[in-house]
Amino acid sequence: MKTITDIKTELLSNKKISDLVFILWAGGAALLSYSLVYALRKPFTAASFDGLDAFGLDYKVLVTIVQILGYLIAKFVGIKLISELKKEHRMKFILASILVAELSLVLFGLLPAPYNIFAMFFNGLSLGCMWGVIFSFIEGRRTTDILASLLGISIVISSGVAKSIGLFVMNTLHVGEFWMPALIGAFALPLLALLGYTLNRLPQPTQQDIAEKSQRVTLNGKQRKELFRNFMPVLILLFVANLLLVILRDIKEDFLVNILDMSNQSSWLFARIDTIVTLIILGIFALFAFFRSNIRALLWLMTLVIAGCLTMTYVSFHYETLNLKPVTWLFIQSLSLYIAYLTFQTIFFDRFIACFRIKGNVGFFIALIDFIGYLGTVTLLSTKEFLNIELEWFALFNHIAGFVGATCSILFIVASILIHRKYMQGLKLKNTDFYINPQYNTI
Repeated sequence: MKTITDIKTELLSNKKISDLVFILWAGGAALLSYSLVYALRKPFTAASFDGLDAFGLDYKVLVTIVQILGYLIAKFVGIKLISELKKEHRMKFILASILVAELSLVLFGLLPAPYNIFAMFFNGLSLGCMWGVIFSFIEGRRTTDILASLLGISIVISSGVAKSIGLFVMNTLHVGEFWMPALIGAFALPLLALLGYTLNRLPQPTQQDIAEKSQRVTLNGKQRKELFRNFMPVLILLFVANLLLVILRDIKEDFLVNILDMSNQSSWLFARIDTIVTLIILGIFALFAFFRSNIRALLWLMTLVIAGCLTMTYVSFHYETLNLKPVTWLFIQSLSLYIAYLTFQTIFFDRFIACFRIKGNVGFFIALIDFIGYLGTVTLLSTKEFLNIELEWFALFNHIAGFVGATCSILFIVASILIHRKYMQGLKLKNTDFYINPQYNTI
């Protein structure tokens, strides 16, 4: 006859198995989904388009600006769309987005240069909200830290993989620069549709999920304004810092083949480096699943991103003194940058909502933070081209990385102080919209 202790042990064991199955299902589907989004969006960055100009500007820079401009507009629309998107409409949105994305890549191959550039605008426009939609399937759960970590590493690893695949298709399969993105996208589209269906079949958050991470709800315009007003000082600091991080990340992703000489390197170098960076970040972020205290998790996350920013600054300003090999330099810069960037793209705002019991969803924060960031990228690249500023890409990246790291360190330190102060004030309040659940918020 089973004792009460035996029954409890069996139930606990079954729960752990159930959680593991769910993590593999949800996390794996999320990771692969956004990796395939990159296959529809980023392969063109592997092409150099040497000798091509468009309307008096560098062709590749212009293609990048036009695509990011579409992506930027999508992020702006997403502030409202993602925060209000109901779960029953998510799958329809995914299907419509990826179909438009692939069609735009086909037009990029069909239309003559430079007019095919405008097709990339619709590619960016169609994919700009995909991160928020995919994240909405996994937020607000006890296992979100692990799930978001798996989703987040897709950003790191997929950029390098997309470039490597693009180089492989061009160099080995001898597909032209203009048709290469459409070919890769044709393979990605049906797989992404299948994974979207898989995500759509995930069970809804349990009562325990809601107790630990709060219930996630849609936000109308009035609620979004009120939420921003309640946390305005912290959010402004985080948004400014992330603007700088997004600019730096986009320069690295879109122009890495210009920053580093790849003539004597393997096509898969980017993928190998990003894979190592990905595994390290996954391991670090997975540790936060052991933090039941949301406020403690937030403060340690801020410590982590500050350390990453300071490292990035030091390496950038002391590159010649350190005498680093290009591959070593790329690894350190990638690790430092993505630790900071991915923190806010994955687990930070999920914990932020849980800590302060905010009535809302992560999609609102991510769409807003991305819109501001990509606005900065478009502004920087446009300024460089229209003012005809001639800078060597490696030197440009190092200068920007040093400045971004130093500035973000200061902004994140101040934001950490404000978060802690807001939390301490919340401990004194009762029956507010952001009442703190002491069970999950002890320091």
